[in-house]
Amino acid sequence: MKITVITVGKLKEKYLVEGIKEYTKRLSKYTKLELIEVKDEHAPENLSVKDMNIIKDKEAERINAKLKDSYIISLAIEGKQISSEKLAAKIEDIKTYHDSHITFIIGGSLGLSDSIKKKSNFLLSFSSMTFPHQLMKLILLEQVYRSFRINNNEPYHK
Repeated sequence: MKITVITVGKLKEKYLVEGIKEYTKRLSKYTKLELIEVKDEHAPENLSVKDMNIIKDKEAERINAKLKDSYIISLAIEGKQISSEKLAAKIEDIKTYHDSHITFIIGGSLGLSDSIKKKSNFLLSFSSMTFPHQLMKLILLEQVYRSFRINNNEPYHK
């Protein structure tokens, strides 16, 4: 199985980089992991809806350039909230019945364009709260790792 994570923006915070390195190492036991960062657009405060959509569409072009044929799960606040166990079951179901390659997409500070959401096979929400998109990369990798542990009947703290 292959997991690709496409994120908008470069990760700069050292503590997040270290956490991502740790989960990348842990996941190497279970899957081939590819992490792709695409350039984000500068998004000043007080943008109009039109300007926000222009920025998200430019970021979508960069995401589309990196997409390969795979099952696409995009992180979106309006997506479905599921438990860790259900995410594990979803990953197993995708692997068994759909595709051996899953691509997770995390948008920039303004979220994802509607075109990316429409292209997605599943919209996933971790919470109705807003988190920095850089932090979501670490949280996502932890949950994917947890999913593999669950699917392999291996212990992992609850």
